[in-house]
Formats: sequence, C-alpha cells, structure tokens
Amino acid sequence: MIFKVLTLFPEVILSATNYSILKRAQQKGLIKIEAINIRDFTIDKHKRTDDYPYGGGFGMVMTAQPIIDAYESIKPAKPHRVIYLTPQGKTYTQRYAEQLSKEKEIVIICGHYEGIDQRVIDMIVTDEISIGDYVLTGGEYAALVVIDSVSRLVKDVIEEKSAQEESFSTGLLEYPQYTRPLEFRGRKVPEILLCGDHKKIRKWRRYQSLLKTIKNRPDLLKDFELTDEDREFLIKYCETQKIVL
Repeated sequence: MIFKVLTLFPEVILSATNYSILKRAQQKGLIKIEAINIRDFTIDKHKRTDDYPYGGGFGMVMTAQPIIDAYESIKPAKPHRVIYLTPQGKTYTQRYAEQLSKEKEIVIICGHYEGIDQRVIDMIVTDEISIGDYVLTGGEYAALVVIDSVSRLVKDVIEEKSAQEESFSTGLLEYPQYTRPLEFRGRKVPEILLCGDHKKIRKWRRYQSLLKTIKNRPDLLKDFELTDEDREFLIKYCETQKIVL
C-alpha cells in the first residue's frame, strides 16, 4: 500500500508516521508513505499557494495550479483513488477504511484555510472524506487518521485476529479489556475472565459489546443483525434499566 500525500507541511506527515506500528510497517515494506510538498510546484514568485476567494468572504483559498501540478508529478499517473479531506465530505467509517485498504495506492490532498479551489475537486478528486463534524486547522491531521486506520488493515501490519475483534469490525463496539494486576485500588478483574471457559468468556464479551454499544452508540444497532439470544439479552437489560430500544 502506497500513500502519497499532497501537503504544505510534509514534515507533519513524515514525522508523525515514523513511530511504532507505522514505522515497522514501512521498514518491512508493507506500506510506503510519501509527502509531496505542494509549495514546490507553485509558479508564484513569492511561493504563495493561496489567494482571496472570488465573490468575497473571509479567509483564503488554496489555488488550483500547484495542487494539480503536484498531482501530475506522481508516477504512475492517475491513481484510482484521490482523497480530499474536508468537513463537507462523506463521514469516514471503519467500513470506508476497509474499502481503501484494498487499494494499491491512495493520493490524499490536505487542504488549508477555507479549502481548495473547486476545480481541483472537479478535475481529480474521487473521494471527499470527513473524519467528523468539526473543523481542523489543516488536512494533515485528518490525513494521519486515514493513513493509520487504513495501514493497520493491510496484511501483516498487525495480527489479523486483533483487527477482527476491534470496535466496528463486528458492527459493535469492543468489549472491555483487563490486564494485570488482578485488583487495582479495590477494583477487580471480572471473575468470568479467570474461569478458563472460553465459551463463557466469548458470551460475556459479546454481551459486554452489546451493552457498550447501546450505551455509547445505539445508532449502530439499527444496521446490526441481532441473534435471538442477543435480542433476549437486550430486552431484559433494557427493561431493568428502563431504556426504550
């Protein structure tokens, strides 16, 4: 998997991805991260990459020329997916990350100021993505979210079983995790995790995932296919907690 990031601040991308799992994945050749400096392609004598918006308004807009020229410098040309990170985009999800992880190469455009000239989007962008309903100072931070979430789904970057049991991978939020010591400040590890009965543990974890999901993200249950056992458990729980499903 190759990530090619068009950015005004390549050092943000390269420094943040030079640690831990992403660093090891790059060393093993599982992923490759390139940061292409948009400013290197401007023809403005002052190296400007932005200008005032037509029609007036606050802020500045990144100009089309250096972004397009930076994109056209990529070899091989015309990658299948070109992502622009913007609050106006489709909401980014785990399913989206899984889809992107199947690509061989992804180009990511990092915007700044009030965004980029619409003609860039019309000409080369295939995906407009938002990582949430809030605004950042620059697209680099959103790009790092996409790079990290997609990279960990690339084969051999992390253990496959680990990825399969995480939040959203099953459609539910992940169950609680515990490690040593057995007791910390009066709080003990649930006894069932010590019983050695893996069937009972799986069942407990399933119910805990259901509880966490209904508490923090009940919207996820709308599209989740519950088993009869799940449904019975949730009905009993909701009755005791006076929760309306």
